[in-house]
Amino acid sequence: MNAAARLGAYAAGLAVVFTGAFAAAGAVVPETTVSAWTQQAEGTEMTQHTDSGQDPAETTAGSRAGHTPQGVSMEQNGYLLQELSAPGATGDPGELSLTITGPDGAPVTEFETSHERQMHLIVVRSDAAGFRHVHPVMDEAGRWSLPWQWEAAGTYRVYADIVPTGAGQNLTLTSTVDVAGAFTPGTPEASTTDEVDGYQISVAGDLSVGSTAELTISVTRDGQPVTTLEPYLGAYGHLVALRAGDLAYLHTHPEGAEPVAGEVSGPDVVFATTAPSPGRYYLYFDFQVDGQVHTAQFALDTTGAAGTMPSANTTAEGHGGH
Repeated sequence: MNAAARLGAYAAGLAVVFTGAFAAAGAVVPETTVSAWTQQAEGTEMTQHTDSGQDPAETTAGSRAGHTPQGVSMEQNGYLLQELSAPGATGDPGELSLTITGPDGAPVTEFETSHERQMHLIVVRSDAAGFRHVHPVMDEAGRWSLPWQWEAAGTYRVYADIVPTGAGQNLTLTSTVDVAGAFTPGTPEASTTDEVDGYQISVAGDLSVGSTAELTISVTRDGQPVTTLEPYLGAYGHLVALRAGDLAYLHTHPEGAEPVAGEVSGPDVVFATTAPSPGRYYLYFDFQVDGQVHTAQFALDTTGAAGTMPSANTTAEGHGGH
């Protein structure tokens, strides 16, 4: 199959629905506010791609029944992110490490492989800077770790995207790390273009509230389309979305069959998107060329009529999903 046909087969399956968690670092949002968001989110449709084959309607029903939504806190369904440790200041070499414990309180040592890894770890500063998507290694005792050094001070949010064996679904457990040092938070301006390592990346399309629209991410170099996007973690591109203000989170992957090893695609990757509320969203796009992974960052504002989060008694009908 040629590159264009392969792109069409996989781009059609890519989907992003910005209906993630409603939580942020305590240093940024008061605890009472986070609690209010959580109570509201428990009655809201929380549609997220999983590898478990779980019916989205069941996930929605579970959310309305009071289950914790994805990406809200350190704990979900009895699984807990514990003992998060990292260097305390910029420039200090060390390790970022954590442990996942199960409902029985013991460290979990068996995980399903999801998109070629047993853990996807996302780290980002509270002002949307310093994004990293990494993959720590677990030891026999269930301790995950990787070498780590901070380049800038601030409060960082850590998201562990995992599928514990027997859990039956993806879990996103989160916590925060404070890094000492001078820190001047920034506010990213709206941007639809980025330049990374000599590549020019752009995103086209509207981010609509309450309705599905397409975002097309294109990669060029020196004005020429890049048609050598390589499969990386089972996809030609990965997209992470964070909502400004509360860092609502969703780590997405393409649905359907994985790309064939050795085949390439590009320059476009298409995502179907739905924003749950008006405002600004930070997008992080990972792609691989010549064995090197690059990350582009955008900031998009929603378009169209202003929307609001559904109330706790809103039903699933009428909302976008996979």
